[in-house]
Amino acid sequence: MNSKNEMIVKKEELLKEIEVLLSYNPKESTTINPSYIEYLELEDLESIKNNLIEKVRKLKEEDILWLEQFKKYD
Repeated sequence: MNSKNEMIVKKEELLKEIEVLLSYNPKESTTINPSYIEYLELEDLESIKNNLIEKVRKLKEEDILWLEQFKKYD
């Protein structure tokens, strides 16, 4: 990243991705105050995103396991 503007754009993109991951339930949306971009480093945002991806993956696996108990077998 060469310029400050590129860094800000990348941070804004990551912030939007984090908001999507936080809104696991499509009926609810989560917004994050954009001013946090000033205080968070790119690495911090990437770490947050990666941690959320892992949590969402685990939640999906747990949902599948829970739903399996209601599956009818012939």
